[in-house]
Amino acid sequence: MKAFYSDHFVLPLPKGHRFPMEKYALLRQSVQSLADLELLEAPSATDAQLLLAHDTKYVEKIISGQLNAAEQKEIGFPWSPLMVERSKRSAGATVAACNAALMDGVSVNLAGGTHHAHRDKGSGFCVFNDVAIAAKNLQAIKGNHFRVAIIDFDVHQGNGTATIMQHNDSIFTLSIHGENNFPFNKEQSDLDIGLKNQCADSEYLNAVAYALDELEKRFSADFVIYLAGADPHTDDRLGKLSLSKKGLLLRDQAVFDFAKINGIPIAVVMAGGYGKKIEQSVEIHHQTIALAIKYSHN
Repeated sequence: MKAFYSDHFVLPLPKGHRFPMEKYALLRQSVQSLADLELLEAPSATDAQLLLAHDTKYVEKIISGQLNAAEQKEIGFPWSPLMVERSKRSAGATVAACNAALMDGVSVNLAGGTHHAHRDKGSGFCVFNDVAIAAKNLQAIKGNHFRVAIIDFDVHQGNGTATIMQHNDSIFTLSIHGENNFPFNKEQSDLDIGLKNQCADSEYLNAVAYALDELEKRFSADFVIYLAGADPHTDDRLGKLSLSKKGLLLRDQAVFDFAKINGIPIAVVMAGGYGKKIEQSVEIHHQTIALAIKYSHN
């Protein structure tokens, strides 16, 4: 199974910044000994690919460094050429993972899931919306009839993805998230399930089962992009939910089973993970990747 990494394109952050940049290098180190995993450097998303999901003026502002202080604050990152390179590589990794999954059935981006980026602005540690770019790129390759389901199980609603895809009937956006968490003004996905604080395994997994059943009833998908956030975990700093590591494994298994039963290729991105101990998030992402490898054998 192919997995694409971009952790060596480091986005420089001020000391004490709460974004866990080191998570991505730790994850690659964690999974590199897994059998049947091929690690590949992420390509950079092209400007043409970025423009599939983003406004021309916004892309130009990012690339040329014309973001004002307020725009940088909303993204949560200071602008730098390295920030641009990292963001393009992370988006390119999801594009590459989707292309690989078309051939192999399953592939992984060891980063990605930057679902708070809207068409004309970034937000919440998200510069470019990699899943929206990749979904639109699949349609550029396969035709507009190609139907993509975006299954977003990050603890935060995929608000940027929802707005970008709002009038696109061929891309289905599904988000299960903490109702009382960022973003505090939710957008409308095709299916949203907001959960109360401290929601634990049983209630969460019931929501997953319901959501996947509704997806199957309402949409005939040719492809799945899955945001496998580690941040619903009980020890996540930003999550507010109470899932166990086993609960997150069962969540992932439900998504892989959905894809397998329906014969749908699946690309997986890591999305959020802000563990009180960064190793906890790495372990959760690791188990997602190990499960994807197991699924790739079936």
